[in-house]
Amino acid sequence: MGEYFHSVYLNPALCKGCVGCIKSCPTEAIRIRGGKAQITESRCIDCGECIRQCPNHAKTAITNTMSDLAQYEYNIALPAPTLYAQFKADISVETILCGLMKIGFDGVYEVAKGAEMVSLATRKYLQRTDIKRPAISSACPAVVRLIQVKFPELLDHLIPFEAPVEVAARMALEEYSKQFAVEPGKIGTWFITPCPAKMTAVKQPVGLDRSNVTGTIAISQIYGDLLRVLPKITKNDCQLHRASWLGIGWAVSGGEKEAAGPPQRSLVVHDIHSASEILEQVALGKMKEIDYIECLACAGGCIGGPLTVENRFVAEANMQKRLQIIHQEDVASGHEIGQDVGGSDIAVTTRRPLEARPAMQLDKDIVKAMHKVELIEKICKRLPGLDCGSCGSPTCKALAEDIAQGMASETDCVFKLRERVRDLAQEMVDLAEKLPPSLDKDLNELCFIHNKDSKKQEEGS
Repeated sequence: MGEYFHSVYLNPALCKGCVGCIKSCPTEAIRIRGGKAQITESRCIDCGECIRQCPNHAKTAITNTMSDLAQYEYNIALPAPTLYAQFKADISVETILCGLMKIGFDGVYEVAKGAEMVSLATRKYLQRTDIKRPAISSACPAVVRLIQVKFPELLDHLIPFEAPVEVAARMALEEYSKQFAVEPGKIGTWFITPCPAKMTAVKQPVGLDRSNVTGTIAISQIYGDLLRVLPKITKNDCQLHRASWLGIGWAVSGGEKEAAGPPQRSLVVHDIHSASEILEQVALGKMKEIDYIECLACAGGCIGGPLTVENRFVAEANMQKRLQIIHQEDVASGHEIGQDVGGSDIAVTTRRPLEARPAMQLDKDIVKAMHKVELIEKICKRLPGLDCGSCGSPTCKALAEDIAQGMASETDCVFKLRERVRDLAQEMVDLAEKLPPSLDKDLNELCFIHNKDSKKQEEGS
């Protein structure tokens, strides 16, 4: 793959050149050069961590807008379960779904229903004895790309199913093309997303020829519109049927594991930095006792996405209360996971094996790469090892890599620069003292005369 699409965008006009983003990036994709941040596209995984950390709002996410709906005859909203966590639990899921139709969509199909299908398929997959363990969930596109960039040896550990939103989009196209009696190409499917990585996954899908999703619209973009219409919706308006509590529970960390059922030996990890640490442990062979890892890029799960509105902890409390209510309703009504498609995982397809993204390669030539490794080690020993970020690189090792790649110099380090200035100053002093003999004589005479005059002036006073 040559060029990469990225939904995370840097606005140079707002960038102040602080080092917050370079320190927070999990793949060291950002550098400060010329007083502005620069993103290395091959390393960026669109996790949105820099959006969270930037105090100047110089990092933003490119998503679609409601005006893009005009391109299609009919438009279907695919709300992520995270959307429900932005509202208090006394506002029902059905009311929120109805609200989406009030603000301009012709139909709604919950991504939570796709999550139910993927959960059923995952349950069967984990029962197999021929898979690499621990199996790693692949629903989070930022985690998938993290593995492609940083841990390519773990690609065959990823569960090989498409994401719930892809399943939901395909099922929505099937259902609504029949209902509207039109070709699927006339229907736009729009994912209401909590994070920029989903936009990237739509524009440049991994393991798929093309996405079933037309585009994505940030939760933060439509939140205000929903707030205005929700109070006007009555029970008579809500004729839609929601997904089960297991599918909706995917919004919070642990929800995917819960829906996947056994095995008992499982692990839930959220936050991109924690995910990277655990994946490193897996790569080192230290997680052999674990069967399944739910791995999410955002703290708290998708409710912590950078394109959400509500505080993550408030959203989690909203969702936990909502899930309690929904669970009770499901038990009372006998609502089971996957009942909308006959309890089958037939809607889930297996994607192609994934390829690594050679973003961390020092050189395509192995001999040159080994030479650069040696050079990096030598440079690292000369650097202070403080990882202050003042040089524009996130760590001293990253600066050493940049130097070896010809993208930086050793004096970019303020400590090495200070040493260099000090050495130059000492050299100037040494040079000043090493005058030719003829100048030495003249200089001594001038000093004698100056001292004599000074003495006379003191006696006269």
